[in-house]
Amino acid sequence: MNPIIIALDCETASEARKIVDATSKSVGFYKVGLELYAAAGMEFVKELIKRRKKVFLDLKLHDIGETVRRATVQIAKSGVSFLTVHAEPQVMRAAVAGRGSSKLKILAVTVLTSLDQVDIHEMGYPYAIRKLFDLRVRNAMRAGVDGLVCSPLEVGDVRRIAGGDKLLVTPGVRSAGAVKGDQKRVATPAQAMADGASYLVVGRQVTHAVDPNKAVREILDELKLSAR
Repeated sequence: MNPIIIALDCETASEARKIVDATSKSVGFYKVGLELYAAAGMEFVKELIKRRKKVFLDLKLHDIGETVRRATVQIAKSGVSFLTVHAEPQVMRAAVAGRGSSKLKILAVTVLTSLDQVDIHEMGYPYAIRKLFDLRVRNAMRAGVDGLVCSPLEVGDVRRIAGGDKLLVTPGVRSAGAVKGDQKRVATPAQAMADGASYLVVGRQVTHAVDPNKAVREILDELKLSAR
């Protein structure tokens, strides 16, 4: 299985199409986040699905339970593969209910990879990141979600709590020497997979490369080499 999901963090659908065209020989899974969703909406999501691509819709839903449930019902109809919600109990339960019997996988977001301990304290949490994601992972298991989004530095701990059957999706993945950008808690693709990740979300290392397809192949080769 190819574990790479390409993050289409683009301003326009045309820009995103260029990335898909440039990487489609090596990747079949793409993440649509808030920026691209605001620019191109579900029409672009459906376009990807029509092209037989899998879509990770990273909206991080966070609203009253009934609103989340109803939104998830509509998303499930589209054929999206993954949907993110914040790891709050009522939000997760609502998304699971809205998903129903569809194939949509609900992923709970634990702690954003752009946050560090200082940020957590500024948000009003008086304890460590580790304790916060531990609580959120356990709440997610009780809510019945299909998996979690977590930092690659914490994926090993999350895997031990969540068990072997849950999907763990890790952003904040960079090959050695790649620019970190705005991510604060990062690891290499090989390290993340070895620690228990199911999928790796890769953005600028591929999308800003001169040859995006080559950049994907290099990551896949890196993973193969580490698995020997």
